[in-house]
Amino acid sequence: MSNQVNIQALQNTASQVRRDIVRMVHAVQSGHPGGSLGCTEYFVSLYFHVMNHNNKFNPNGEGEDLFFVSNGHISPVWYSTLARSGYFPVKELDTFRKMGTRLQGHPATEEGLPGIRIASGSLGQGLSACVGAAQTKKLNGDDSFVYVIMGDGELQEGQVWEAAMYAAHHKVDNVIASVDYNGRQIDGDVQDVMGIESLKAKWEAFGWIVLESEGNDFENLINTFEKAKSLAKQGRPVLNLMKTEMGQGVDFMVGSHKWHGVAPNDAQLEDALSQLEETLGDY
Repeated sequence: MSNQVNIQALQNTASQVRRDIVRMVHAVQSGHPGGSLGCTEYFVSLYFHVMNHNNKFNPNGEGEDLFFVSNGHISPVWYSTLARSGYFPVKELDTFRKMGTRLQGHPATEEGLPGIRIASGSLGQGLSACVGAAQTKKLNGDDSFVYVIMGDGELQEGQVWEAAMYAAHHKVDNVIASVDYNGRQIDGDVQDVMGIESLKAKWEAFGWIVLESEGNDFENLINTFEKAKSLAKQGRPVLNLMKTEMGQGVDFMVGSHKWHGVAPNDAQLEDALSQLEETLGDY
């Protein structure tokens, strides 16, 4: 992929991905729009600029960067990004959360959807999978990176910290992990459900290099990824503590945990779509 960053092109893609998200969730009155909207810049940055990936889907992933989604409920943004980057036909987004289709509510592997390497949605497991894949690459002499995204509420799970400790101890330094740091989870604000601060201090204490970024700002986010790559592969894994807004891009959803897992009604869909430019064509 080119090192030249076309911010306008990325913004256009993000607008379309957000349209896809709200339309997918509305169509079946089920799904998780809030976190998906908040992570749109992250996914578009990875797939359209940062990662070296193959949309023909090499099952073993040799010679390409790998990506894992730990907080699998944000599947709408991942499915849209995969489709828009050529992994499967965009029209297939119309099958989201329908029985017997490949686009289940949480990413699954049994139907062979390209780009999905593990089933996810049981929170706390994604970093373990990422670290295992990254260690395998190191053992095989593969110089590629492995990326993972986790939710901040998910950091209340103990398995995350076991994986964090393992990665640092074993110098699994080809990992670039990110936390969607929006401060919200299904039952309310993270600080009220079970506080996790200070995240930067915690990850550093576990032996990680910690970078902080603005997850809804393409330029800041891509610069952070470039810095992460420059600091990786020197004996320590890297964490991107990524500040985002749940529901970003739709004014009545922004910043509220109430849109974690609620679908818009017909009027709300029209309102949302009026705020999001159709740039690549709706499915």
